[in-house]
Amino acid sequence: MDFSSLLNSFIPSWNSVGLLLGFFSYLGIAGSILPGKLVPGASLADGTRLHYRCNVIGAWMDYVSPTAISDRGCELLSTTFIFSVVATLLLYVAGCKSSDRSSSLKPHITGNIIDDWWFGIQLNPNFMGVDLKFFFVRAGMMGWLLINLSVLAKSFQDANLSHSMILYQLFCVIYIMDYFFYEEYMTSTWDIIAERLGFMLVFGDLVWIPFTFSIQGWWLLNNKVDLTIAAVIANCCVFVIGYVVFRGANKQKHDFKKNPKALIWGRPPNVIGGKLLVSGYWGIARHCNYLGDLLLALSFSLPCGMSSPVPYFYPIYLLILLIWRERRDEARCAEKYKDVWEKYRRAVPWRILPYIY
Repeated sequence: MDFSSLLNSFIPSWNSVGLLLGFFSYLGIAGSILPGKLVPGASLADGTRLHYRCNVIGAWMDYVSPTAISDRGCELLSTTFIFSVVATLLLYVAGCKSSDRSSSLKPHITGNIIDDWWFGIQLNPNFMGVDLKFFFVRAGMMGWLLINLSVLAKSFQDANLSHSMILYQLFCVIYIMDYFFYEEYMTSTWDIIAERLGFMLVFGDLVWIPFTFSIQGWWLLNNKVDLTIAAVIANCCVFVIGYVVFRGANKQKHDFKKNPKALIWGRPPNVIGGKLLVSGYWGIARHCNYLGDLLLALSFSLPCGMSSPVPYFYPIYLLILLIWRERRDEARCAEKYKDVWEKYRRAVPWRILPYIY
């Protein structure tokens, strides 16, 4: 493909606009009317709680060609990016005009337009009763799944299905389905309870997650990789260890927040200052869940072999992001908990990787 053709492939078409709006409409309607578990979110500063309808999944692709997404990948990327810019500009304007004083909708305006647009003004803005932050996360994860399935369909169509593609797809579908099965755990994460909804989160959810987390699949469409049995076994071990640590750590944190007396690894939890958990994975590293996430990201790339750095974009990016987020979280907790946080740091000295970092 020459440079001119590449540029033309990014020009949005009415088909890509229709696919994107149809996808959002489907998720919005399905998430509002289909049966699902109603989960209370974390308590906000004013004592109120938002509620989220979780675990609502449907097969919208029954009405669309299986390769529609892979055939229009670049178009959908640019269309979704434009949508993210427009949506966050509308969120900025709506936030500036809001007079609501509740914790979820109270405007936080710094006066710096770029900063307020990037990080957002309101914590949990909604549209027609739909919590937009939760909706965009769900859309991003579902979008990642649909892109992968469309890439898989394309590999079938081109008679190019490889063991590497099967391994990558298997790991991703387990991870994504796990997210939806444990979707209520998302309500206690940093993004939901602390980050305001601005371009950073919207772009991250709608563009970054589905279109960069799927780079390995796109790469495997055009590159053949022969894996040895030893490489497959090693890859599976990385995935299993990452999954156990990631899911185990997040489950312990979520269960502790729901019931501070719940047993962890068969023992009563050890807590500092009444709020900071020092048991289980959280007694090994202060952000042990990040270690699990990084191992999972690495397992998605290993099926691509070592011939190119391109498939490793996701784990490299995630490493940078999580270190940056961990530093921001540490600063926030130090300000919030003060002396208790220092005591916690002494009890759990490692940030992410024990004995290394």
